[in-house]
Amino acid sequence: MGFFNKELAIDLGTANTVVYMKNKGIVLREPSIIALNAKNKVVAVGEEAKRMAGRTPFEIKVIRPLRDGVIADFDVAEKMLDYFITKAGGKRGIFRPRVLIGIPSGITQVEKKAVIEASTLAGAKETLVIEEPMAAAIGAGLPITEARGSMIVDIGGGTTEIAVISLKGIVVVKSSRIAGDEINESLITYLRREYSLLIGETTAEQIKIQIGNAYPLGQEEMMEIRGRDLIDGLPKSIQITSEEIRKASQSIIEEILDTIKSALESTPPELSADIMDRGIMLSGGGALYRNIDKFITQRTGILVTIADDPLSSVALGAGKVLEDIKIFRDTII
Repeated sequence: MGFFNKELAIDLGTANTVVYMKNKGIVLREPSIIALNAKNKVVAVGEEAKRMAGRTPFEIKVIRPLRDGVIADFDVAEKMLDYFITKAGGKRGIFRPRVLIGIPSGITQVEKKAVIEASTLAGAKETLVIEEPMAAAIGAGLPITEARGSMIVDIGGGTTEIAVISLKGIVVVKSSRIAGDEINESLITYLRREYSLLIGETTAEQIKIQIGNAYPLGQEEMMEIRGRDLIDGLPKSIQITSEEIRKASQSIIEEILDTIKSALESTPPELSADIMDRGIMLSGGGALYRNIDKFITQRTGILVTIADDPLSSVALGAGKVLEDIKIFRDTII
């Protein structure tokens, strides 16, 4: 029976979903996007749906069912999760998987219940949950079982999760719904205000990845951006610099920094000393925003390290919990 019953760890993120299968590792990594037709039938999910964004006829809707780290559209989220569990090989006929899902630490009981119910309807035999910062810390390789403080900052698409962990428990936790999506919005707003240029979320994401930065680069870069002129409605192309992008996203980066400082201010003195010695670990897609580690180090005086695989930290950590449930049982909610 153990052969047929799969165990999955899922990082159900606002921007991306990562699935880890016990004894196999990461088996799926796709955008948390789904395309539905007028009859609410699934047209595409993940990468295929992302390519459709902004390019579909009126009868097809491209939806992101999660916002700010929680389910915004329950029925659509259930369809998307069912697709991911099936594609990952979790369901085989009558055999249903056991699922461990990472959830934001600031989630409400109603929001947590929605995640569990969506997972059950998507085909899970049993659904357990783990707080994302704890899973990210385990996945990033922090020594959470020791009697010393470790700090993790997990910057996702919808939330920024910050935790100080010692002896397999979260001592201090801060959760903010300011993260990668807000950086995209700041770029859209800046281009609309400064250049009367309208761009979509997909273009904003490309700008963020290509020339986005939180701290001055050695040599500033340029990028050509295409969109729609808000004055005459015609297609328009402009050149923008990495310095402009840094200024456009500055307020969002400052808010993330304020949340980190708030967590540090709430940390007991002994654990603060450990963090000064060990530094801060960054994970999540936001950790890849260029020079954000240098920015945080410069403003806090604490060394910041980026996890080896920041995009997969939560899924890898939840996967380690499944692999060694006896050691990490206390981390499951």
